[in-house]
Amino acid sequence: MDWNERFSGEEFHFGEAPAAFVRDHLGGLGAGAHVLTIAEGEGRNAVWLARQGCRVTAIEPTGTGREKAMALAARHGVTMEWRQESLESYGWPSNGFDVVLGCFFQFADPRLRAEILAGMARTTMPGGTVFLHGFSTRQLGNGSGGPRSEPNLWTPDRLLPAFPGWQVVRAEDYDAVLDEGPGHSGPAALVDVIVRKPGQP
Repeated sequence: MDWNERFSGEEFHFGEAPAAFVRDHLGGLGAGAHVLTIAEGEGRNAVWLARQGCRVTAIEPTGTGREKAMALAARHGVTMEWRQESLESYGWPSNGFDVVLGCFFQFADPRLRAEILAGMARTTMPGGTVFLHGFSTRQLGNGSGGPRSEPNLWTPDRLLPAFPGWQVVRAEDYDAVLDEGPGHSGPAALVDVIVRKPGQP
């Protein structure tokens, strides 16, 4: 899949509003929280977090995604650090962020997913939180988005082992209706995992 091509054009493939999960669970972070958001696409989640007063670092390899994200940020009068690089090459600085967010990074097969989750765990500060949101393995029965490859889809049990000893705040496999641009539209099977790293910030 060519994500540069998918993000080309004026329309936002997944809409301009944040994912409902982001709005519902990350709205109370507080001004100044340092947030890393990965596979950020066209910037919808990053811009919303910046509008809440967070210090946002976004990772996204596509140039078309970056252009649209920067335009969306300018329209809302916010700034963020945008790193145009792949997750395979990202350095995951130790204890670098209060919050790490990963939404729908389901291009990642099990091997790459394990590497990404390990990096997310490493770069979260003690007392910090990882937020994960994506399609369940049950999504194969729906046409509202996501890969057609079952190994790339999620269950809580596929994600939680990457965070041994962490506090599990939420681990749910559930159904909802998505209205997130042409890319995510209709009934969907979703997974949320929220885990907090041991220790004091």
